[in-house]
Amino acid sequence: MPVPVPRSRRCCFLLRPALAVLFAVVTAPAQWNIAATDSTAALRGIHRLETGVIWASGANGAVLRSEDDGYMWQQCDVPPGAANLDFRAVFGWDANHAMVMSSGQGTASRLYETTDGCATWHLLFENPDRDGFWDALAFRGIAGFILGDPVGGHFVIYRSDDGGRHWYRDDSSGLAAAPAGEGVFAASNSALVVRPDSELLFATGGVGGPRLFRSGKSGKWSVTRVPLAGGKQSAGVFSIAFRDDRHGIAVGGDYKEPARTAGTAAWTSDGGLTWHSASALPSGYRSSAGWEQRIRAWIAVGPNGSDLSRDDGHTWKRFDSANWNALSLPWVAGPKGRIASLDFAAASFANALEHGPHKR
Repeated sequence: MPVPVPRSRRCCFLLRPALAVLFAVVTAPAQWNIAATDSTAALRGIHRLETGVIWASGANGAVLRSEDDGYMWQQCDVPPGAANLDFRAVFGWDANHAMVMSSGQGTASRLYETTDGCATWHLLFENPDRDGFWDALAFRGIAGFILGDPVGGHFVIYRSDDGGRHWYRDDSSGLAAAPAGEGVFAASNSALVVRPDSELLFATGGVGGPRLFRSGKSGKWSVTRVPLAGGKQSAGVFSIAFRDDRHGIAVGGDYKEPARTAGTAAWTSDGGLTWHSASALPSGYRSSAGWEQRIRAWIAVGPNGSDLSRDDGHTWKRFDSANWNALSLPWVAGPKGRIASLDFAAASFANALEHGPHKR
């Protein structure tokens, strides 16, 4: 078991309770309570554990950590050789053990691990494909998965059976990409979902997308169209999420047209076999979505705000206009080091929750 790092070795930014309240009142949008991170990095990875530990990651090798559900935040040392890397994904097991994945061409896609609360890092795995680009990282217990853009005409899936120590590539013929230019978006580390039985689902975009790839129990892959914006390199599915085996949502759109609402959300009630367009759409392109069990509602975020759905993605209602990138509810991460938690009592959020349609 890793030894906890003494407080004297941690570079934490501390905020007294009174100042924390004042900071939230002065700077926070009404719908999110802003945390004081002292970071200016563009954050796109965030993972909250049920224990209250939160890890976040972003541009220029940035990694942040909280042990007390966001009250205090530590800016971790940049992993070796990672000062110019963009950490689009982070996955934590506890306050000491976590991995971060960078997205970039070739060897700019890397996986680092810490087992001592980010006092030290070591390189676990580096992209062996010169033309490859990693988009998402996920674990289910010790089973690990890395999703990448097509290499040699096939989407890249790396698997690990030992907690990320060793990786091997899935060479299934069912991972063939559309030749016109299909790919995966690394906007929020949420284009990949791992089911409890290690069944994988991932969503695509670009020319040839958007589609959903799903691995069967036999190892064969099936592919389904998703009714979101597509046909352009900047459009497609950016995030998928499921609240149970059957009910899920997909959000996205065109990131170059962030205010365009057409093709930004779809829902499924059969585990992803079929998808249907939302009848009342989010307020623009959305990069991440998640299910908040405490209010039994879906939340989706993007550069022009946040939306809520209480009827499993059929209709959406806007409650916020701030710029966000990624969710691990009730926490959200965005540009300029911004991390916040959902304010369940905020007036506009409560209004959307009260007057929006209820889950079917």
